[in-house]
Amino acid sequence: MDERYDVVVVGGGAAGLSGALSLSRARRKVLVIDAGAPRNAPAGHVHNYLGREGTPPAELLAIGRDEVAGYGGQVVAGEVVGAERLDDGFRVDLADGSRVHARRLLVTTGLTDELPDVTGLRELWGSDVLHCPYCHGWEVRDQAIGIIGGPMGVHAGLLWRQWSADVTLFRHTGPEPTEEERAQLSALGVRIVEGEVAAVETTGGRLSGVRMASGEVVAREVVVAPPRMDANSSVLDSLGLRAEEFEMNGTVVGTYIPSEPMGATSVPGVWVAGNVANLQAQVISAAAAGLNAAAHINMDLITEDARLAVAAAQRPHHVHDWEAQYRSHGVPHGGGPNASLVAAATDLPAGSALDVGCGEGADAIWLAARGWRVTAVDVSPTALERAAGRAAAVGVEVDWRRADVAAGLPDVSGYDLVTSHFLHSHGEARQKVFAQLAAAVAPGGTLLLVGHDTSDLAIGAHRSHDPDMCWSAEDVAASLDPAEWEVVVAEARPRDAMPNEGDVVTVHDAVVVARRR
Repeated sequence: MDERYDVVVVGGGAAGLSGALSLSRARRKVLVIDAGAPRNAPAGHVHNYLGREGTPPAELLAIGRDEVAGYGGQVVAGEVVGAERLDDGFRVDLADGSRVHARRLLVTTGLTDELPDVTGLRELWGSDVLHCPYCHGWEVRDQAIGIIGGPMGVHAGLLWRQWSADVTLFRHTGPEPTEEERAQLSALGVRIVEGEVAAVETTGGRLSGVRMASGEVVAREVVVAPPRMDANSSVLDSLGLRAEEFEMNGTVVGTYIPSEPMGATSVPGVWVAGNVANLQAQVISAAAAGLNAAAHINMDLITEDARLAVAAAQRPHHVHDWEAQYRSHGVPHGGGPNASLVAAATDLPAGSALDVGCGEGADAIWLAARGWRVTAVDVSPTALERAAGRAAAVGVEVDWRRADVAAGLPDVSGYDLVTSHFLHSHGEARQKVFAQLAAAVAPGGTLLLVGHDTSDLAIGAHRSHDPDMCWSAEDVAASLDPAEWEVVVAEARPRDAMPNEGDVVTVHDAVVVARRR
């Protein structure tokens, strides 16, 4: 898996896939991590989903995963065990020990149904043991239905009477119905059976009756067992979000994660959707909640992108924020390799190459396509992700590495070609970096350095106007020990540039090509 994403979606049900689909269509980098245990897995079909009525749950999710992948989103199997807020987003920890980085989180982990303590209920859950008439009522219409009572037993009895005239309420552990409730149930023909339920009976694998603690068996074809519904909130717990009790008609029926109407939680950057936030959400409303949350997440990211872009534009060039610059333009640049590289490397035999400050990878990909074994380094994760995508698209392999050259290069050495184009670094710091680059060249190898020539300070070409950012090829060449290096090129190389539309100016690149003896 890639390490960094705009959004990581935890949970691959209807809410999570709907959010991922919308975000992928918005050209966001999206990863869905799904533990593969959907709440509705025991059910035969999804209902009340306009256009998908009667679709098996697994089929609906498979369709959704394909749709997300069709727009570039990733869906992987895995279990998220925790997350931690960082300065630039979130670290997401998986059970297998891997980690990914997310700028934003959408948590759609659903809920767990806790059934009454009655023998046999769990084995028939989703087939002959049900809870929601809107989900299953039509399929069991006119059958003999039994309600296992609890705090909401009378409510369930009145509700399910809409689908069948043969409804029995087993009071079980529920409260004594009021006089008014008994009158309502009696008027509608709902029978009340006193005493606790011990088990459900089956015949041929299908439910056939309800066995009371007294031993009496009441024939029934369907049993309704309203569960307690608790939010799957362990990931959110790790971020400081606690589930709260949800009441219905004065009775606690479960727990949920509070959020704003569009899913934003009290932790900035974290959204929730589906049953983890709404115990009553059906599949279609969970999908809608995922869509709504996605739209708000995307707008939140747009706001951050704009803020970073403005800050980068106002920041002095020598402390330029490359990550903000790459984020600010959503579409990768499609340019080819630098002309100086093509001129210097076309006739070189392919070997190992190091490209420092590789950006979106045009130079590294060009070298790899010509048979070079390339290591490419850049400070921007976004640039490296785009570079890896471009390399994969053309079928070449490059070893992409993230590093801030100002803090020192990775432990690299022995390359046949070391190249760096337009590295933005100050004089003393640049000298140290250039020394590292030179040290990475193997005997007989080539060093290629290209930058902004000092002559460009006098022209309005929107190049660096910080004198310490520019350098001359002669000065850099003079820093190379003649006993170790043969300087092949050290010049200010002119080329045409178009900083403004229709305005062509001549700029000069400082170019140094040297071979290690």
